[in-house]
Amino acid sequence: MSTYFPKAKDLSTRQWFVVDAAGLPVGRVSSAVAEILSGKHKPTWTPFLDTGDHVVVINAGKAVFTGKKGEQKVYHHVRTTQPGSIKHTRASVMQETHPERVIESAVKGMLPKGPLGRQMYRKLKVYAGAEHDHAAQSPQTLTIQK
Repeated sequence: MSTYFPKAKDLSTRQWFVVDAAGLPVGRVSSAVAEILSGKHKPTWTPFLDTGDHVVVINAGKAVFTGKKGEQKVYHHVRTTQPGSIKHTRASVMQETHPERVIESAVKGMLPKGPLGRQMYRKLKVYAGAEHDHAAQSPQTLTIQK
């Protein structure tokens, strides 16, 4: 058995995908996006290299939580190192105020930890509305099943 190393031309040709999250569960969208960012959808996937593509998520504000996650799921944010500075925000409130952060947080948790995961995470662009600034890259539409 030998380890497969993709060629440089395989790594330099990254595609752009656009995902419409309207009406889809947050977890379902996030897992599909994490798979594209890490490159697991390609036959040239290598665990220690970033072989993934760029992903633009639109309509993040219209993504839904299933079950009681909107009221029970809590996001934590530490503002300073002082005791008592941690802030708690329910998922329903976060979805109304900062819908991009909901998708970004879910995808970031599904990517590898460390420098490789941070490199993959930089290829993610999330927008609350239907407009995005990446039309020049001519992204392909990626459909996700409900």
